[in-house]
Amino acid sequence: MTASSVSEFDRQIMQRCLELAKRALGQTAPNPLVGSVIVQGDRIVGEGFHPYAGQPHAEVFALRAAGEQAQGATLYVNLEPCSHYGRTPPCANALIEAGVARVVVGMIDPNPQVAGKGIERLRQAGIEVEVGVEEAACQTLNEAFVYRILHQRSFGILKYAMTLDGKIAATTGHSAWVTTPEARIRVHQLRSGCDAVVVGGNTVRRDNPLLTAHGQGHNPLRVVMSRSLDLPLDAQLWRTEVAPTVIFTEQGVKPEFQKQLITQIIEQGVEVIELSVLTPAQVMANLYDRGFLSVFWECGGTLAAKAIADGSIQKVLAFIAPKIIGGTTAPSPVGDLGLTQMTQALALSQVKWEAIGGDLLVEGYL
Repeated sequence: MTASSVSEFDRQIMQRCLELAKRALGQTAPNPLVGSVIVQGDRIVGEGFHPYAGQPHAEVFALRAAGEQAQGATLYVNLEPCSHYGRTPPCANALIEAGVARVVVGMIDPNPQVAGKGIERLRQAGIEVEVGVEEAACQTLNEAFVYRILHQRSFGILKYAMTLDGKIAATTGHSAWVTTPEARIRVHQLRSGCDAVVVGGNTVRRDNPLLTAHGQGHNPLRVVMSRSLDLPLDAQLWRTEVAPTVIFTEQGVKPEFQKQLITQIIEQGVEVIELSVLTPAQVMANLYDRGFLSVFWECGGTLAAKAIADGSIQKVLAFIAPKIIGGTTAPSPVGDLGLTQMTQALALSQVKWEAIGGDLLVEGYL
């Protein structure tokens, strides 16, 4: 790609592809988020996005919308068109058959079954191909898909809200609310873009959360990690008509008095899974096997530390409120990691800051 071959118009249309792709946030796993636009001259003649796995890809929807106007047109797509038969036929073939003259691609697909093969097929057919338009934004949108492909693991995101002095609750455990309504709306939006949200038993007992997107989009699978199963019978998470819930526990530690809970919540549609050892990594392995891309951790400090320590967290989203609560025993967002010197601290990379309402969101990667 050269600077002269890619215009500001190309970048604007690629941004439109990303907007279209986001319409399926949280719903495409294990597939990526993809949007596509077809332009004839300077006029959009077709658009589409991939809604969920098993459905046609974004390019196919765009071609259907464009019809005969795809002949000689430019097709934009944020991810390289596929070149292999999966649940659907190769998109590269569809573009060739439609007579598209030029294809603008945001990023190469990291999937070894594609990885440049789709682009090569298009070029062999005489189609002009530009690669890398708005690439950074394309990579960010599908960072969980890329991570899953490269590491065969789901992408873990740790989110917490804390006061300026590093507390997630008062000494009594009271935590409503650390941040502003604007920040809480952002959290609901972030949840909607993930496949699962994880909490521990303490969070269920203390906060009785609903863990939905609150109307901001797709509701993720709600995941509870609890060894003891000492959980309330009337928790909001057992309302599976709102969103599905799964409990992960450990074999052999289920006390006799918890039989009532198990019987009741299974009748309500809650899934209960016993693992030989209950760890964040084991839970993440199960969620990977379900085809999940991203997992949102909204747990307390003890579980957060375990998830960081065993490699289940790749990204951190810290909402910081300009408040001071104090308290030597007030909980912090991350428990004991076994680090004793500041030189051992885990440094985040690619750090960004954003003001949301009166709060600050700090985002970075482990």
